[in-house]
Amino acid sequence: MPDARFFDLLAPASVGDLAALSGGEVVRGSEWRISQVAPLVVADRNAIGFLGDRKFLDALAATAAGCVIVPAGAVEAAPPEAAVIVSRTPQAAWAAAAVALHRPRGLVAAAPAEVCEDDSTVIEPGVILGQGARIGRGTRIGANTVIGPGVQIGRDCQIGSNVTVGFALIGDRVKIYAGARIGEPGFGAAGGAGGAVDVPQLGRVILQDGVTIGANTCIDRGAFDDTVIGENTKIDNLVMIAHNCVLGRNVLMAGHAGISGSVRVGDNVMFGGKAGVGDHITIGEGARVAAGAGVLADVPAGETWSGYPAKPIRQFLRETVWVSRQARSKGARTND
Repeated sequence: MPDARFFDLLAPASVGDLAALSGGEVVRGSEWRISQVAPLVVADRNAIGFLGDRKFLDALAATAAGCVIVPAGAVEAAPPEAAVIVSRTPQAAWAAAAVALHRPRGLVAAAPAEVCEDDSTVIEPGVILGQGARIGRGTRIGANTVIGPGVQIGRDCQIGSNVTVGFALIGDRVKIYAGARIGEPGFGAAGGAGGAVDVPQLGRVILQDGVTIGANTCIDRGAFDDTVIGENTKIDNLVMIAHNCVLGRNVLMAGHAGISGSVRVGDNVMFGGKAGVGDHITIGEGARVAAGAGVLADVPAGETWSGYPAKPIRQFLRETVWVSRQARSKGARTND
């Protein structure tokens, strides 16, 4: 279930009512009541899940969801005890259900005394603190920063000016520099009958102890799971980390790097400036991604990759030298 510190759970709805929201057709279980959305693998009898790709048919068959949304061709694969909605756009239908069942908590200001652990916390002018937030002793919150409802911030942290933090759990000794955006919705869209629709982002951001986040960097909250930044990881200015990414400990990322959704990064990985990583990629422990590289495949532990598309650096350098020689040779023949 989405974290109750950040999301309100709305009234349950029947399968029939949820189907009507998106124009889906109920195959069975119209009266069964649903209280939450969830991925197939973690859904229970109170939850509704969806099949977005046939590669997840095994997850569909094994799910404990009370209701599933599937394309017409996958009805027989659904568990017999689950209610079934047929939709041409299952993910968009699931997004409509999510909006009906869950709502992000609105920002209602709280007094510092309600939020701060003790008087050692410094709250600069213009700060807004959401109800249910908690801030540990020795932490400083910079001017005009907004700390959203339910956010938990540890001890001895430094939060710069004009920062927004929402849907986040933050450890001790974390530094977040000016203008950073922590916990905004990740980029999630699904094709619906009337065009693209936003998919609600129901996860969190977790920044572990000793993390540093540079100025104007954006870290999106998870779509349902969490976006996690491991202990002592250091992230430069103007970096983008998308939803559901998990970064290990002691990762270093230079400015303008960008990581797409659901990437897994091991401990002690380094990214050069303007490095980019495609979605659902794994980068092994101790790997290096050179400046400007575009990673479109898994990077094994300990290797250094460069170029676009990125490849092991020795291969990249050999190919670069060969191309350069071919160009010079062609130029010499043209001059003759």
